[in-house]
Amino acid sequence: MLGARFPRDHSFKSAGDQNLFTSIYPTLSQQLPREPMEWRRSYGRAPKMIHLESNFVQFKEELLPKEGNKALLTFPFLHVYWTECCDTEVYKATVKDDLTKWQNVLKAHSSVDWLIVVVENDAKKKNKTNILPRTSIVDKIRNDFCNKQSDRCVVLSDPLKDSSRTQESWNAFLTKLRTLLLMSFTKNLGKFEDDMRTLREKRTEPGWSFCEYFMVQEELAFVFEMLQQFEDALVQYDELDALFSQYVVNFGAGDGANWLTFFCQPVKSWNGLVLRKPIDMEKRELIQRQEATLLDLRSYLFSRQCTLLLFLQRPWEVAQRALELLHSCVQELKLLDVSVPPGALDCWVFLSCLEVLQRIEGCCDRAQIDSNIAHTVGLWSYATEKLKSLGYLCGLVSEKGPNSEDLNRTVDLLAGLGAERPETASTAQSPYKKLKEALSSVEAFEKHYLDLSHATIEMYTSIGRIRSAKFVGKDLAEFYMKKKSPQKAEIYLQGALKNYLAEGWALPVTHTRKQLAGCHKHLGQMEKYPLTIALVSTMAMTEPRLCVFCQCAWGSNTGTYAFAGDNVILPMHSFAHLKDLRFTPSNAVVHVGGVLSLEITLCSQMPIPVHVEQLAISVHFSIEKNNYRKTAEWLTKHKTSNGIINFPMESPPFPAAPNSSPALELYETFERSPSDNSLNTTGIICKNVHMLLRRQESSASLDVPPGVTVEDGAHVLKCSAVTLQPGANVITFRTQAKEPGTYTLRQLCASVGSLCFVVPHIYPLAQYDVYCQEPQLHVEPLADSLLAGIPQKVKFTVTTGHYTVKNGDSLQVSNAEAMLILCHTENRAVIYSNTREKASDASLRVQSSDKVTSISLPAAPAYHMIEFELEVLSLPSAPVTGGESSVLGMAEPQRKHKDTQKADHRMATTDHKVSIDCPWSIYSTVIALTFSVPFRTTHALLSAGTRKYVQVCVQNLSELDFELSDSGLVDTGDSTDLQLIPLNTASPQHICSQQSVFFVWELTWTREPPPSLRGRFSVGFCPASEAQLSVPLKPYTYDFHVENFFTLYSVKAEILPPVGTEHCRTGSLCPLEVSITRLSDLLEADRDEALTEADEYFSTKLMYEVVDNSSSWAVCGKSSGVISMPVAARATHRVHMEVMPLFAGYLPLPDVRLFKYLPHHSAYPSQADADSWIENDSLSVDKHVDDQLDSSSIKSRGSVRSATGSEHKGLPMPRLQPLPPGQVFSCSAGAQVLVIPSGDDHVLEVSVT
Repeated sequence: MLGARFPRDHSFKSAGDQNLFTSIYPTLSQQLPREPMEWRRSYGRAPKMIHLESNFVQFKEELLPKEGNKALLTFPFLHVYWTECCDTEVYKATVKDDLTKWQNVLKAHSSVDWLIVVVENDAKKKNKTNILPRTSIVDKIRNDFCNKQSDRCVVLSDPLKDSSRTQESWNAFLTKLRTLLLMSFTKNLGKFEDDMRTLREKRTEPGWSFCEYFMVQEELAFVFEMLQQFEDALVQYDELDALFSQYVVNFGAGDGANWLTFFCQPVKSWNGLVLRKPIDMEKRELIQRQEATLLDLRSYLFSRQCTLLLFLQRPWEVAQRALELLHSCVQELKLLDVSVPPGALDCWVFLSCLEVLQRIEGCCDRAQIDSNIAHTVGLWSYATEKLKSLGYLCGLVSEKGPNSEDLNRTVDLLAGLGAERPETASTAQSPYKKLKEALSSVEAFEKHYLDLSHATIEMYTSIGRIRSAKFVGKDLAEFYMKKKSPQKAEIYLQGALKNYLAEGWALPVTHTRKQLAGCHKHLGQMEKYPLTIALVSTMAMTEPRLCVFCQCAWGSNTGTYAFAGDNVILPMHSFAHLKDLRFTPSNAVVHVGGVLSLEITLCSQMPIPVHVEQLAISVHFSIEKNNYRKTAEWLTKHKTSNGIINFPMESPPFPAAPNSSPALELYETFERSPSDNSLNTTGIICKNVHMLLRRQESSASLDVPPGVTVEDGAHVLKCSAVTLQPGANVITFRTQAKEPGTYTLRQLCASVGSLCFVVPHIYPLAQYDVYCQEPQLHVEPLADSLLAGIPQKVKFTVTTGHYTVKNGDSLQVSNAEAMLILCHTENRAVIYSNTREKASDASLRVQSSDKVTSISLPAAPAYHMIEFELEVLSLPSAPVTGGESSVLGMAEPQRKHKDTQKADHRMATTDHKVSIDCPWSIYSTVIALTFSVPFRTTHALLSAGTRKYVQVCVQNLSELDFELSDSGLVDTGDSTDLQLIPLNTASPQHICSQQSVFFVWELTWTREPPPSLRGRFSVGFCPASEAQLSVPLKPYTYDFHVENFFTLYSVKAEILPPVGTEHCRTGSLCPLEVSITRLSDLLEADRDEALTEADEYFSTKLMYEVVDNSSSWAVCGKSSGVISMPVAARATHRVHMEVMPLFAGYLPLPDVRLFKYLPHHSAYPSQADADSWIENDSLSVDKHVDDQLDSSSIKSRGSVRSATGSEHKGLPMPRLQPLPPGQVFSCSAGAQVLVIPSGDDHVLEVSVT
């Protein structure tokens, strides 16, 4: 750090031998600032390296600081006493007393920073031989004055000699001196800062003065500047700036401080900023005396900031701060309500702008200035604006020149400038001279204003700020218009308009076009003037502009167009507003040849009636892809019903530019006090400011976006000779549909003379549809499902489409075998329009023959509907059931899917297809009607020994209740001796929904039982809710077939208790005896592969199997086997085995199953099937039987035959064939055996069945 450029502070107070100090001072002043010192400050601030350069003054008591003195520049930081005494007597006689007085004075002023320097001189030692050694004098001084601070006494040896010893002595002395000086400075600086903060905290107290505080903090800034810490010095001025600005803002909000009244005095001088002197002492003294105005304070404060910024080599920040200062000063004068003469502030701003620019030019070269135009162009523009204001104010722009009042105002303004400052008096182009010359004459003003304007435009253009350049150009155009040079003004206005159009600025476009209109009028360009006037009126109209437009466009109130020439296309939103649109019919659907009405409400914004030659709506026609034509039914479902479309109240004032910015995203923000949560400030922030403030590239195109165009099309709705009254007007368009398709309204155009006002895009979308429909016939049931067996109503709908139904036209319906069309005399048909409005009704004549039913249609016009209802009757019959798959006596297989279970509760259906010949087509229309059978019927074969019974179950699956009567069962086969004896009640039976009724017949025969039964069940039925039906109903029938229903074998199982016991016990083996008895001789059903003939009788092989499905018994030993059964009545075979009860209680007996044992060659000739049966280690039986058998029985059989299967692996094995359930009767079915628990059971398990 070099020496300070500010007058040095009084850092040292020298006492003692003045002559000695004078001889040493030159060397001391040179050596002290040579070496840097590290300066460490409080509050965690970063250390800095500084060079100490101090000022020495002679010690005087009156120069010591008094109590309360806050001056830091004149503060004595270190007191030094100089002596070269080497004689003890002299020390005792004079030096000691002088030192004592010196220290007493310092203590009296609370000064503790001092140093005693003893200078050793070898020449004096030689002259006095009786002196004591040097160390004795130093020791005495240290003992007398430095008991606890021995380092406060130093020795400097021969300071004027040039020797190594002298140099070492100097180095030690200077180090000590720098250390003590820096310590004292840091300590006193910290105390000064604390006092300054304390003073600032008292700013809310009455009597606090900003000017006093300003001088205190500025002294701190001076100290930092002396130390060349310019950044810290700048911070002090910035804090003062911010503090004063906040007080001004608070004053504007109603919270004013008393001291601000000093700055509210009227402005009497406006000589601009003073930046050529480091310190403007004149304004500083005004501030110190509290006589400065707001401009004086701001000028001085900025001059100090400018000086420091230039020291920091930041001239471009000076320009930025200057522009902010000038704008803020204008606002602060308004907030403080300071009286300023007209034009005075403009003079001050103009002079300040030029002063800042010249100050920057003085410290920068031309290359730097040219490369940083972006920082200074704002000042150029502001100076140009203020010079323009002064020209208008002083009459220098008027046509006749300045008058006497203007001249007097000019003299007053120049007087307020005062005399030119000495530092600029010798400068030829000083701001003072430029302003004075510019206000001296009209020609001089024009010269200076044009120079500034052209320079500003050139600067803006060079940095890519085209919009700002065009804005200055608009001001220049306005100046040219005042000077009666519209041809020059038009160039700038056209350039600005081109830029605003490209960027989509609506209001600037309107204002610029208004100025262009004035140019065209002055230039006599009447072909451009009307167009510009019209464009202005359509952009953003106010009431005066409306009147101007009407007077120019129509002339007075005649409403007739006054312009001639080519058509001019303009947006309509300012001329008139499309409010709403209404279709008739309301769904905007019409058939070919139909008439559609369209009403629009057009709100005229003209203050007078306007005669419109023609209103036209361009319509876009489109046809669906693949030649698809929308039907009336589809359109009715998908179109709006009210037919009214409302349009926004305001259209955009200007079409957005292609690169327009997104919409503003504004949000409220609140700032609350952290102490009491009270609201401090509120505001609005924009969250997408980064998207809105993007600068446009300089290379971006500035072409004008395409304007409004009128579409040419073949489909146009027109309405001629319409007079639009101010306000709402209803205009009706009518059109007759000719071609089917979709018609979309695109544009609305109002022709007024050669002006065409256009709504370029009608939005929301408005369209109507035209359809051409072929005649159609639709048949649908009135109920959810049609029930077979009872009359059901069916609805016929004839859509005529483009066909006209004439008298004599009829529908020819072919009769189905199982479905009848019932004819009634009271049938009627209703005719509807395509909008579902009833047109008429007529009687319906239905004639039926064996093959055809003729339905005569009533006459109906095109695009109407004919609806009528007829009753149909489907014959009731259940689906034919064959075999034994539906026999209830057999155990049903386990359902594997829930869907199968749900299917049992659904009604069976029957489809009837009917062809209908229509009069409009040569082709027949085939329709299908599905009828649901209301009943589900099943049958079962029941056995009681050799007696046989047939059970029929009728289940009502419909939602209706029925009455059943006249039930019967007949054998339709060829058996003659089979008799069916009914066991049912003869009275009618009521069957509710989801209810079942059972019917039973006993089968008897006289000779050999027949091989099968072919039964037909029939029952009469009628709905329980119907009192009397118009037609008799046919009975419900059900056919079924049962084979091999006679009993061949009876099986009886019996379990006896062990010998010597009365009852079976758990865990004990009990004998089981199974008796298989043949009940008949050889029958035809026995002749199969299992039958073998012996010498005396026939026999067949049976396989038995004992299976315990209840898991209550454990079969011990062999549970299955093959027996040879004689085919003879009462032939019996007994099998004995042992079982063990697993639980106590009444246990059901195990099941005994019988199978026919067929040789291997009688079934499945494929070797693979036999191998598969062996490998699966289980019996190969039909899937139907596998489903009946329990899984535990399969495992049991598999375990019994596992060894045998392994021995015969690969050999063909016999197969099993289950006996029909009617051929085997179990005598022990339902029997139970009492089992008691064993005596040593601790846990008793009881089976309850």
